[in-house]
Amino acid sequence: MLTARDIYKGFDSVGVLKGISMTVNKGEVVALIGPSGSGKSTFLRCVNQLERIDQGEIMLDDEVMCKTENGVLTYSDEKVLRLITLRMGMVFQSFNLFPHMSVMQNLIDAPIRVKKLTKADATKKAKELLQKVGLSEKADQYPFQLSGGQAQRVAIARALCMDPEILCFDEPTSALDPELTQEVLAVMRDLAAERMTMMVVTHEMSFARDVADRVVFMEGGQIVEEGAPEVLFSSQNPRTRKFIGGI
Repeated sequence: MLTARDIYKGFDSVGVLKGISMTVNKGEVVALIGPSGSGKSTFLRCVNQLERIDQGEIMLDDEVMCKTENGVLTYSDEKVLRLITLRMGMVFQSFNLFPHMSVMQNLIDAPIRVKKLTKADATKKAKELLQKVGLSEKADQYPFQLSGGQAQRVAIARALCMDPEILCFDEPTSALDPELTQEVLAVMRDLAAERMTMMVVTHEMSFARDVADRVVFMEGGQIVEEGAPEVLFSSQNPRTRKFIGGI
């Protein structure tokens, strides 16, 4: 489904991604783990077009986001990039809800403006998704009235309102205390059980071990090792063992 080949990305001449290649198959949950600064979040932002790469190729099925030929990087035209963007969703560490909008308004805004849904259809879908994440009673509240776990569940529902084919999570529980973390992980486990395609940057090793189909360990802007959870978490690679042991 998603294919990234030989991805390089740097900031101010400092290399952050150094030749990352990765595929994500339809219905697969891929957990990206590794120490802070290893490039996990940057990679996720690159495949979501929040950052532009310096070199490499990214494709979603047959749609080319960008490619490098003869050393020259080219992004596809805006129409193609827009179509790719609509097929992907993103859930951020800091929720990124609009503070001046109610929960319901946060959910229906993009479907109405971007997908051209009627307000009635967008509202119906939003209500279904709020029920799915256990927050039906919060529709008329504002983000400042929510706990962190509730805000993140609203953010997940908002992303799902756009019917993404692949959903990316950038450390969705890192700002939450343990109890609220479990609220969010329960929703993500349900999505995984429904075979939602997901890429998850996380420090929650229990989620990576129990829910992911594949775990990718990154360090220093490179993939050190990847495999099924039972394989990676019993790895004999010293770098992998040191990280997992530290966690």
